[in-house]
Amino acid sequence: MKNYLIKYSVILVFIGFVLNTKSFAQETTVKDYKFSFKFNTIKQPDNSRLLEVNFIATNKKDRKDKVPIYQAEIKFYNFTEEEKVLLNTVKTNDEGIAQLIIPKSKSFLQDENGYINLSAVFEETDAISGYEKEITVKDIFLELNLLEIDSVKTANIKAYTIDSIGEKIDVEEEIDLIFSVAGMLSKMPINEGTLENGTYEFEFPTDIPGNINGNLDVFVLVDDHDEFGSIIQKKSVNWGVFNNKIIENNNTLWSESAPIWMYIVLTILLVGIWANFIYTIVNLIKIKNEGKELELAKED
Repeated sequence: MKNYLIKYSVILVFIGFVLNTKSFAQETTVKDYKFSFKFNTIKQPDNSRLLEVNFIATNKKDRKDKVPIYQAEIKFYNFTEEEKVLLNTVKTNDEGIAQLIIPKSKSFLQDENGYINLSAVFEETDAISGYEKEITVKDIFLELNLLEIDSVKTANIKAYTIDSIGEKIDVEEEIDLIFSVAGMLSKMPINEGTLENGTYEFEFPTDIPGNINGNLDVFVLVDDHDEFGSIIQKKSVNWGVFNNKIIENNNTLWSESAPIWMYIVLTILLVGIWANFIYTIVNLIKIKNEGKELELAKED
């Protein structure tokens, strides 16, 4: 009976191994993945505009299995109802990202309401279906001013659009703003506010560390606004605090003064040694006196 159970167990293990091997040997196909085609635009500090596509395939069963679509041709367009202009064609990199920067000198086509219509297109291939995403934004300009007003460091932001004849028009919509400064690894938020009637102002903190020269890079961000999209503006200012602290050197083995614990240990050792000397001398004197007393006692 025991031998029978052992043989039966070995057969089950072998069958399980074979089944697992077959399951691992099955090839993963395109049908096993769901595709994500994201398109966004960011207006940058130099007033150029970044167009970016993120093209990723995610395994339907194992969502941790994400595969960037590499070398996919993405066509970026600027269009109106009457006209469509190809801005450029860019291939995705090994992270599945395709980026196109449109310089500030480039004039976009705008519709009758002053909106810029942009699209990103991936044309269908034998393996992957085609994708297209559109974005509509109104062009906006951010003006970041860092001034000292009555000895108070002040950050002021103004937002405006430019009409067809080049006139600046203050933005009337409320826009949420995020202010930050550049850190060693990431940006550190310092203030959040809402743009009203085209302007916002706040007192700049005076305790923010800067570089060795006290310089700071200050950023203001409009994050994915419904009408204006995302905008970043940046300015440098000499308002940082550089802490050049004088560090007091503690007593060390290589300094002029030894550590305190060394003085204590040395004192205890010296006291112990001298105490031992004194104790020994006292006992020797006692022994000598007792010897004299014994000799006198014998003579009597």
